[in-house]
Amino acid sequence: MRVREGKSPGLFWLGGFKSDMKGTKAQALDRWAESQGRACVRFDYSGHGESGGDFTDGTIGRWLDESIEVYRQFAQGPQVVVGSSMGGWLALLLARSLRESKGGSPIAGMVLIAPAVDFTEELMWKPFSDAIKREIEEKGVWMRPSEYSEGPYPITKRLIEDGRKHLLLGGLIETGCPVHILQGVQDPDVPWRHAVELVARFARDDVVLTLIKDGDHRLSRPEDLERLIAAVREF
Repeated sequence: MRVREGKSPGLFWLGGFKSDMKGTKAQALDRWAESQGRACVRFDYSGHGESGGDFTDGTIGRWLDESIEVYRQFAQGPQVVVGSSMGGWLALLLARSLRESKGGSPIAGMVLIAPAVDFTEELMWKPFSDAIKREIEEKGVWMRPSEYSEGPYPITKRLIEDGRKHLLLGGLIETGCPVHILQGVQDPDVPWRHAVELVARFARDDVVLTLIKDGDHRLSRPEDLERLIAAVREF
């Protein structure tokens, strides 16, 4: 975990599936926070980066609980929550948890980068072939090839089943804060139409969707990082 002391609103980073707090976007945010004297919190979910635990034990519910605990302990004062990919889903679930419990530092704004909301169901399970589904059901895990890591990574039955307890796209979403979504049109992992569907689910919040025509899933190029910082600066 990395906790940078500073003024509010602080930045609270939620990374993606199989990524960590030392990624390009997370470090760029931290450098900007340092230059502005702003607080910044980064951490790794269990089974990710520097954190202990087995990745195959991870679920959306487990990583959400960890996010809530870190937020309550280390987020001091209003926060801009920045969620990338899976972190975008967790950011929305975090906001809902804070609203329901009426505790923790308020969220002043939210920046979501290629938010993979409901990805275990909409972007994994539903598109999976019958053979892959059968392997997950029978063996409890399927090794998915990845262009973001050296080898394939496990998709567990536990991950899929737990994800169904946290789905958001079937109803209305309310964060209680303004939201800015950055989405690459060339993203092969989270289609831009998925972001459009997400925007339609917001009930009352002020939501801005920025589609980046030549952007991929990572959105880590210098120009993408500039857009990210500009979006954070709005809050």
